[in-house]
Amino acid sequence: MTTSPQATSPSANSASAPPRLAIVLFSLAMGGFAIGTTEFASMSLLPFFAADLGINEPTAGHAISAYALGVVLGAPLIAVLGARFARRTQLLVLMAVFALGNALTALAPGFGWMIAARFLAGLPHGAYFGIAALVAASLVPHHRRSRAIGQVMLGLTGATIVGVPLANLIGQAVGWRASFGLVSVLALLTVLLCALFAPRDKAGRSDPLRELGALRSGRVWITLAIGAIGFGGMFAVYTYLATTLIEVTRVNPAAIPFFLAVFGVGATLGNLFVPRFADRALMPTAGIILLFAAVALLVFPLVADNPWLLAVDIFAIGASVSLGAILQTRLMDVAGEAQALAAALNHSAFNTANALGPFLGGIAIREGLGWTSTGPVGAALALLGFLIWIVAWRDAGSAPVEIASSGDAGSLENAPARPAPPLAPDHRSRANSARDPVT
Repeated sequence: MTTSPQATSPSANSASAPPRLAIVLFSLAMGGFAIGTTEFASMSLLPFFAADLGINEPTAGHAISAYALGVVLGAPLIAVLGARFARRTQLLVLMAVFALGNALTALAPGFGWMIAARFLAGLPHGAYFGIAALVAASLVPHHRRSRAIGQVMLGLTGATIVGVPLANLIGQAVGWRASFGLVSVLALLTVLLCALFAPRDKAGRSDPLRELGALRSGRVWITLAIGAIGFGGMFAVYTYLATTLIEVTRVNPAAIPFFLAVFGVGATLGNLFVPRFADRALMPTAGIILLFAAVALLVFPLVADNPWLLAVDIFAIGASVSLGAILQTRLMDVAGEAQALAAALNHSAFNTANALGPFLGGIAIREGLGWTSTGPVGAALALLGFLIWIVAWRDAGSAPVEIASSGDAGSLENAPARPAPPLAPDHRSRANSARDPVT
């Protein structure tokens, strides 16, 4: 895929246009591949590093929580502090820190050191995806932003097809430390690709106070709440999937990577096709995905004893991951000039769900409701996310539309597709963001 004339035209913050859109998106997606591999593989490797470090599995789960906490805290903090730096520079530094955190995880002499290393590895996660999404959106016409962001997210979902099963196999055959070493190598490869192909841009014109302005927007908080609650259902099931496969489905542990890959195929296809509908009707697509996820999660305990039906349901649950790219686009529309912070906060919300879903699922399991009880727990979270979506949808439908001047209106109606602004939307894109697709 090559860039269009509009996509390659230099922007206000770009010193030079990217040579090819495809290679830039691939470079950004490679970082997502590394992040997705460590985020999801750590869950499937939990029994192995728990045994090696001499701790029980619930205690070992704190390492996953430490990573999620790093994401939640690091995403807004880095977005605000990095507002004055060039995006390309931020991408390189963030992935270098991510590589260091995973290398230290592989070398951790004890569980305390592992907790600290996982927290460090989580810090760049949300900020990287936020900056990568803004770079991708700035290179394409405005009406293709969701697809461009979805293609960057393909790295994350692609990791669940290749990276996570591979890391699980390496963890079983060689040791869990080698899996985190692999992630560190992938992160360094991302640094190299971004250094070669990421568009060179000038230092950001934003400032911390302007970025913090996003926190005053009720629409930003509602959108974040949809992700923080609605995404929790998927994590409730995925975190305990390996154990469910062994204890309920009775599959051989060697077959676990196959089911992990099925989840990844669903997530990847979802990110390939769902954003196409979101570019036409953003908010309705988000609502449909939440209902779809709720149904798939409700079905989970009904098919858990049949490996083939379970594989189909896991595929469907994976497809709901496409909600992330949709909410990312929604945040870009409602955040005004605080684009970097809003983009990063999306991944704080994602990892809040990563902590909430497993926590509530674990409570259900400890109360004796069984391993498959994570399905109904997840469905409840997805439905609660849908209720929050209704609030957001009603607010978008009743919000007053910003009226542009007649000259602006005519130019907007007849203008060709143009790229999304690289840092903050201009007065025309703000007028567009005030109008929700459903209205």
